[in-house]
Amino acid sequence: MSEQATAGQAAMSEQKRRMLAGELYHAGDAQLTADRLRAARLRERYNATRAHEPELRAEILDELLGTVGEGVEILPPLHVDYGYQTTVGPGTFVNTGAVLLDVARISLGADVQIGPGVQLLTPTHPLDPVLRRTGREAGEPITIGDNVWLGGGVIVCPGVTIGQNSVVGAGAVVTRDLPPNVLAVGNPARVIRAL
Repeated sequence: MSEQATAGQAAMSEQKRRMLAGELYHAGDAQLTADRLRAARLRERYNATRAHEPELRAEILDELLGTVGEGVEILPPLHVDYGYQTTVGPGTFVNTGAVLLDVARISLGADVQIGPGVQLLTPTHPLDPVLRRTGREAGEPITIGDNVWLGGGVIVCPGVTIGQNSVVGAGAVVTRDLPPNVLAVGNPARVIRAL
């Protein structure tokens, strides 16, 4: 491990370390607040771009997100909490109005199709009201496999994995994992047939 990497880890706040580990953390931590502000500035720049500026969009996405594959298109407006927790595979298309709350990792595979107004929500909050009042939260990762299609308005809840080639119908709320090669609809989403 390089000296620079070691110094970077030493500089990481305890709350950020806890967030990245999926443990309860306090979002008011100074380092996490600075990370969210960085993402907000980049998000504002991105959302102000125009359709005829694909190079500028790609440049901002490369700075905002953890990894962006070739041929990715994400239409503004886009909302992310941190950005660096989100990876997007090549050939993926994200329609307008996506909300990617990435306090935990969000992984979009290759050739994923995301409809308008889709929400990928990784944050969780304690059920215990006393603990919840302390402002602590956690997150569970979301994984979307290759060639998945999420229809408009789909909500994917914390900790969900959707297997490759699956399709989720518009407006569905995905509360648990979906296997590969299925069509799922409804609230909560349920598999209605194999593909």
